[in-house]
Parts: sequence; C-alpha cells; structure tokens
Amino acid sequence: MTIQHCHCMNSENNIAERLANRLRKARKSKDLSLEAMAKLSGVSRSMLSQIERGESSPTVATLWNLTRALQVDFAGLLDDESADNTIKDVMRANRTPTIDSQGEGCRIRILSPPDHAGELEVYEIQLAANGALVSEPHSMGCRELLTVLEGSMTVTAGKEDVDLNAGDTVRYAADCNHAIKAANTPAKALLIVYNS
Repeated sequence: MTIQHCHCMNSENNIAERLANRLRKARKSKDLSLEAMAKLSGVSRSMLSQIERGESSPTVATLWNLTRALQVDFAGLLDDESADNTIKDVMRANRTPTIDSQGEGCRIRILSPPDHAGELEVYEIQLAANGALVSEPHSMGCRELLTVLEGSMTVTAGKEDVDLNAGDTVRYAADCNHAIKAANTPAKALLIVYNS
C-alpha cells in the first residue's frame, strides 16, 4: 500500500516537473519575460514563477490561459518528452509493407503511415524493364507527384504522356486513367498521392 502511494506521488511529481519544464521552454522560445507572460495570460507573475519551479500545480483554467497565451497545444504540454520534436517512427526496409499484385513487373513499397491513407500517401515504385502500373481514376481532385530515382519511365495521364529520366519530377491529375511505365531497363520512382 505504501509503495503504491509513493509510486503515485512520484508520477505526480514527474507530471508537475514535465509541465514546469514545458511551460518554461515555451515561454523562453517566445522571448517572453515572466512579467510579459503574466500580462498576456492574466496569471500573476508569482504564480507563474511557482508553476515553472514546480512548486505549484496550475488549475485547468490557469493552464488553459497559459497555453492560449503561449499559442501551444494544451494536450501537447503533457505529452512524453520523447514525443517532442524527435524521431516518430522508423520503418526498417524488411518491415515496410510491399504490394506485388498491382501492375506488371511492379513492386510498390508503402512509405506513409496507414492513418494518412486518403490524405497524403507516399510510395516507392520499382518497375522491371517494360514494367507498368496502370491505374483507374482516383477520387475527384486527386493528384500525383512522381520523381524518378533510377532509370527512365513514361507517365500517362488522360490522353497526355511525358518521358522522364532519373531526377525528373512530374505532377499530374490522378482523377483520370493514368499509368507509369518503365523503359526497357528497370526503374524506380518516389510517388506522392494527395488531394488538391
């Protein structure tokens, strides 16, 4: 029972400490003195000082005023420190989802997170010599941006087509029939699908 109580206190202290650090960092990043912050937020300078030293826990109302004055996300203040401007995800090559059933001589690696589907999708397209990825129209307003990383390919959108070499980038409508075809050597491209 006592151990549990201590753990609880510890956890509360960690949150108060984290909050104090976040608020101080946010204030300093905006070059605000305690006085200026007090004026902006309506929270007294002495209360601000106590909160930043971790000597006082702010009420929800006080926190709300501070986050609005600092223009920071209310929930973000309590996020783990590790989530603050750090690496979010690593997808190792051998774990990246791959689709081989689309197109002919075509391998698609899905590089974007699953929760971005329908908003912003990023793929690596690998085509064998003369391989192709032929697509039906996507939703209205859908666009694709393709950068050729290796080899040469032809992109067709509607009735137009363009030949591309390594380093070339093309943006085109994907709400019509469209296709990506490799020349007579293997090719690789980065494909971004988005709605305009």
